[in-house]
Amino acid sequence: MTTVFEAEHVLPEPADTEALGEALAAQLKAGDLVLLSGPLGAGKTAMTRGIARGLGVTGAVTSPTFVIAREHRPGPGGAGVPLVHVDAYRLGSSGIAVADELDDLDLDTDLTAAVVVVEWGEGVAERLSSSHVLVQLQRRPDDVRVATVRRVQG
Repeated sequence: MTTVFEAEHVLPEPADTEALGEALAAQLKAGDLVLLSGPLGAGKTAMTRGIARGLGVTGAVTSPTFVIAREHRPGPGGAGVPLVHVDAYRLGSSGIAVADELDDLDLDTDLTAAVVVVEWGEGVAERLSSSHVLVQLQRRPDDVRVATVRRVQG
């Protein structure tokens, strides 16, 4: 299996971003934390859709901006691992410290049994685990996305 780590991936179409997410999912297991970073429109939700497809979970993957977190259960024939999809963009906007809001989501209980993907997670959610996968997405002026994927050990 070819690794997706420690490489720059050029992603001309949203389908390419989803395909990279699916390839990444093949290298994830329960207990993995994936932090997605990048500006609006960089492909964070498309990446999560690909991860979800690779894990074979149920339910449509959409941005959880207004619900903060959404859980997708394992589907028949999938990897048997749930996906917890978190959007940290709004965390801290209520005047409550981001760390306290993360604690309120009670993600610690999900970290060992699920793959947890946090959009806008860099600089916010690293405290959830001693190691994580960081996916940095950029959107070039020609509308092509570029992603780097790396494992970060605490």
